[in-house]
Amino acid sequence: MSDIRIYIAMHIPSHAPQDDLYIPLQVGAANHDRFCPITDADGDSISQKNSSFCELTGLYWIWKNVKADAVGLVHYRRYFIQSRGLKSPWECILTRATAEAMLRTTDVILPKEQRYVVETNLSQYAHAHNKKDLLQARACIRELCPEYLRTFDLVMHKTHGHRLNMMIMKKPLFDEYCAWLFPIIFRLEGRLDTSKYSSYNQRVYGFIAERLLDVWVEYNCISYTELPVVNIEPVRWVRKAQNMIKQKYE
Repeated sequence: MSDIRIYIAMHIPSHAPQDDLYIPLQVGAANHDRFCPITDADGDSISQKNSSFCELTGLYWIWKNVKADAVGLVHYRRYFIQSRGLKSPWECILTRATAEAMLRTTDVILPKEQRYVVETNLSQYAHAHNKKDLLQARACIRELCPEYLRTFDLVMHKTHGHRLNMMIMKKPLFDEYCAWLFPIIFRLEGRLDTSKYSSYNQRVYGFIAERLLDVWVEYNCISYTELPVVNIEPVRWVRKAQNMIKQKYE
């Protein structure tokens, strides 16, 4: 497992780890000035969709343009970590040596699951976003790959799940995941009218993809290892809580 590449989805210039495992990738570059040597507008791309697809434009670019043994996607402010308690979050970030060691015994690395106290994945989505969009995604699955439908329903009624569209996968599995995910997302895109959504909820396709990852993993019995995620920027917990309450009652 010598060729591992983890791309950092960036929409603004940001600091990156010094480890050569990490490669900055400007996302949404088709709509903005270029600041990164590598962008999701190069080659086969859907960069122009970034405002609603979020980091999925980076995911698509990696799928279509990168040849490697294993690939990953993280965010400019969120990284997998291999240890805690050090002086700086930057000192905790997953290194190439650890990633190589992990991928000798697992095919996929995912973030620690988000766990809800009184919510299911379905009810949490309904409170934070637009429930009908998730139900439309279910309809797309029924049409394109009905064998996944039962797993979709099981995952939606769980009270935990992997979020953030962050992952590290051996490339053949990554390709299989993307080949399943994007036809669903593209079909869904043709059905939703998001013109009256808030700028936040116009990111619907990224939010839906977060929920679909577990459907693919569970249906295909993919074994994986979880790692914690560190947020390099301070979390504004008061504002986050206010936004969550506002979304719940909109």
